[in-house]
Amino acid sequence: MDLIKTIEEQQKTEGALNFSVGDTVKVHFEIIEGKTKRIQVYEGVVIAIKNTGVRKTFTVRKISYGVGVERVFPVYSPRVVRVDVVRVGKVRRSKLYYIRDKVGKAAKVKELLGAQATAYLERSRAATQAKIAAEQARKAAAESAGQNEAEAK
Repeated sequence: MDLIKTIEEQQKTEGALNFSVGDTVKVHFEIIEGKTKRIQVYEGVVIAIKNTGVRKTFTVRKISYGVGVERVFPVYSPRVVRVDVVRVGKVRRSKLYYIRDKVGKAAKVKELLGAQATAYLERSRAATQAKIAAEQARKAAAESAGQNEAEAK
């Protein structure tokens, strides 16, 4: 059991969860189709965050052509490139499943306004920028290590 926990701890990344339930987010998700890779943006309201550790997931709901669509994303997945917070929601529950039954304006989440919301957005954006910078540094280090191996041969 300890082996599994150590492997899971290695998979975790810092600052991956920089949003909460009720926030409207844009999830930049990497799609692989054959040999091509592209990034698809999925924008909606976070209605649930489940589990702990590496298995942590979040559910995003959006309305597409009048039909409610939900998608579950793993927090620590390498395919989730980044998550941008668009609006900060004002909610009092940890799971917003009641939104599934609502239609139109009733299905909206109130927006948190004021200094508290701006501070929250700044923290979220700073965490996103730090994650992007760390990812770029990791890629640069991997490329330089690959070049050093090629020069050694």
